[in-house]
Amino acid sequence: MSRTADLVNAWLAKAILALALFASGPSALAQPAVEPIEISARPITQFHIGREDKRFGPLEFVGGLELTSSSRDLGALSAIRFTSPGADFVGVADTGFWFFGTIVRDAELRPEGMKNFRMTQMVDESGQSVDRKWLVDGEGLAVKDGVATVAFERNHRIAQFRIEPDGMKAAFGELDFLVPANELRQNRGFETVAHSHPHGQHEGGLVIVSEKSLDKKGNIFAAIIEGPNRGVFTVKRNGNFDITDGAFLPDGDLLLLERSYTMAEGVKMRLRRIFGESIAKGVVADGPVLLEADMSFQIDNMEGLDVWLRSDGAQIVSLISDDNHSILQRNLYLEFILHED
Repeated sequence: MSRTADLVNAWLAKAILALALFASGPSALAQPAVEPIEISARPITQFHIGREDKRFGPLEFVGGLELTSSSRDLGALSAIRFTSPGADFVGVADTGFWFFGTIVRDAELRPEGMKNFRMTQMVDESGQSVDRKWLVDGEGLAVKDGVATVAFERNHRIAQFRIEPDGMKAAFGELDFLVPANELRQNRGFETVAHSHPHGQHEGGLVIVSEKSLDKKGNIFAAIIEGPNRGVFTVKRNGNFDITDGAFLPDGDLLLLERSYTMAEGVKMRLRRIFGESIAKGVVADGPVLLEADMSFQIDNMEGLDVWLRSDGAQIVSLISDDNHSILQRNLYLEFILHED
């Protein structure tokens, strides 16, 4: 065979390969797999380690779980929302994963395990998984009418997704977060996104709160981004605690989960109730601390919160921790009854 024929055949082979790759391009790429994960759940019966106390101010400890798995993907759990009260849930991990599952309960309605737990990577518009953390650092989550609204930091944005547990797609839209982008700190952006009370002053509109993006007075940037009263407000920063999540209570107040860390004192967590009437454009929102706990309690890097009503009418606060995929930290799930008396 002549050299000319060899060159022609080589060119044809490359052309055929290029056509094949084009035909199987982004539109034909397989959706990232939904990974079933076997969860080992060790029940936590004491919140204050070594003590049997159940009541901590207005909060009563129900129970908890320490979650482990042989899967390396379990971890970095940043936000959780129940799609059915106290049972089925959806969440986001700050490594760019969605997670789904169901809480299993004993006869006294205490959590005793998780089942049907699975994780799947977030994808871009072409359906390809995204593994660059700065693009998929999901920190906050709100759920309503089959739509998940996710707060991302680093690449700051509020994005919306259809909830399809068997095949999550790319975001179908983004919302204006109103806070000037130059005021958002690189790793201290929006950690809370929550639907306000449907019959309250904001008519169910979304409220977002940053972790530690501060104005000139040291208050934390936040905004009402939907509803009749859209606008920027701030939350009073109380001590050295940063905000990691939040959810609205039935009376219209906002329950915030907060965290602090110092080398001397280790990790602390706190729950603070922000008065609903103080959530308004141009106002500094504030409210009382309901619970504060240090490392003498069963806590870790507490990052996710949800509020829901149990079948017996009890108002439940659920918390999860982000272990940062560190062998020195734990994935925890905790439940409390929030008493109003």
